[in-house]
Amino acid sequence: MKSEPVTIDPLDPQRALESLVVHGGRLFDARHAFPGAPEPWIDLSTGINPAPYPVGEVSEASWTRLPEENEIRALEAAAAHTFGARFESSVIAAPGTETLIHLLPRLFPARHVAILGFTYSEHQIAWETAGAVVDIVDSVDQLLASDDFDTIIVVNPNNPCGRLVELPHLTALATKLARKGGRLIVDEAFMDLMEDAASFVHRLPNEGAVILRSFGKTFGLAGLRLGFALAGSHDGEKIRAALGSWPISGASIEIGLRAYGDTGWLTATMARLEEDCSDLDSIIERLGLKVIGGTPLYRLAEGDQAKEIFHRLAQSGILVRAFKDKPNWLRFGIPGGDPEAWDIFIERVRKLLPR
Repeated sequence: MKSEPVTIDPLDPQRALESLVVHGGRLFDARHAFPGAPEPWIDLSTGINPAPYPVGEVSEASWTRLPEENEIRALEAAAAHTFGARFESSVIAAPGTETLIHLLPRLFPARHVAILGFTYSEHQIAWETAGAVVDIVDSVDQLLASDDFDTIIVVNPNNPCGRLVELPHLTALATKLARKGGRLIVDEAFMDLMEDAASFVHRLPNEGAVILRSFGKTFGLAGLRLGFALAGSHDGEKIRAALGSWPISGASIEIGLRAYGDTGWLTATMARLEEDCSDLDSIIERLGLKVIGGTPLYRLAEGDQAKEIFHRLAQSGILVRAFKDKPNWLRFGIPGGDPEAWDIFIERVRKLLPR
């Protein structure tokens, strides 16, 4: 019997519009909120590398058999080398950092959590869902001065502004929390393309801290769902046990090993993104916005007309990231890695500029 095709009911345009300030990458919602926008959409609402790592062929065995433990450990060792981790055993592979964000509150319960804001909202959602009281704290000095928190979360570099917290401050926070059985969670999802010395990986203590790293953002393969937790031996064992025997796919292992071994690709990518950021900054400023922060994978802009510019861009088929709680901010991802994508982007933006 032939099955009927699955249909998805169209969204109410207002509901679709409201969803666009929750997460990036929601092209389905964007098309319903702005039905007259031209195709193809240019999605600049995420911080994912638009020029992905060339995957090449993947073996049939990676799809047809369960990964061996030694294969997972080999990938973790390659990631540890790339990150500069002192101990390979401290690196645990997972099906994306998002899974880890929602797993940690259940493994390491806390009553009172502080998040250094303004930042990625999924951390707050995860801890509040687990029953914790969550405070958004504006400065590192406040965190250092307070003994009220069981867990502290720092996104470093921060999403969306790119702020970097100094390593001595992170060490002090981890030390203070370890004394009371708490934890510092450092989300380094965008660290791969930053200066190596900025990473807390090199100072990771054996207790009191967990670091999250992403594969998909840097290598442009978000759909692969691959990320890593770095932790001391006790916490690391708990995370590994909770993820089970086969936390990632054979294809993730094969592609991850290939990518982490290709240092030339990463070096060339960093150079390309530096040029792309400079070009994008110029375009953002021509739109009447001021670039106030970012990383090599996204730029944060500010302006009184941000909301209007967001709508005009979307009506032209360009989706950027808006923020409900920061109406004067827009975050721009880097346009596609090929010249054609840039040409389409520039052509559409040019039509929005004053004559």
